[in-house]
Amino acid sequence: MADEQVQQQFAMQRIYTKDISFESPATPGVFKKQWQPAINVDLNTKSDKIDDSGNFEVVLSVTITAKVDDETAFLVEVQQGGIFLITGIEGDDLRRVLATAAPNILFPYARETIDNLCVKGGFPPIMLAPVNFDALYQQALAQAAAQQGGEAAQEATH
Repeated sequence: MADEQVQQQFAMQRIYTKDISFESPATPGVFKKQWQPAINVDLNTKSDKIDDSGNFEVVLSVTITAKVDDETAFLVEVQQGGIFLITGIEGDDLRRVLATAAPNILFPYARETIDNLCVKGGFPPIMLAPVNFDALYQQALAQAAAQQGGEAAQEATH
């Protein structure tokens, strides 16, 4: 039947590390300081359709900067990649799946990699708290809508 609905499918095909970087510019001196770091966490995701069969690559990038007394103790960057088969989901629903469901699967792998790198670098593990990618996605949508509203208001005043 031509009007048969396409079944929705979301399946993880593969998880892999795309890029890793660990820098510790203040060693060994930083080891003499009391370990009360200021930690900055930056998260990003990007996705690309990689074929016509419904396979998408999603890359979760996590960058952690730890500073002690305004000196960088370490900088960790991990790009955790995954290939996901997604069929029967389109438009806004597809964008939401790529920005929330896939990163939710990738995040524990990135977190483990980051902790291992920190420990091998001579530092305590970071133990990143779980991330609510659904809330981040809603926040990004709200910011985009606010920017579009602001741009429309600017155009109306010119």
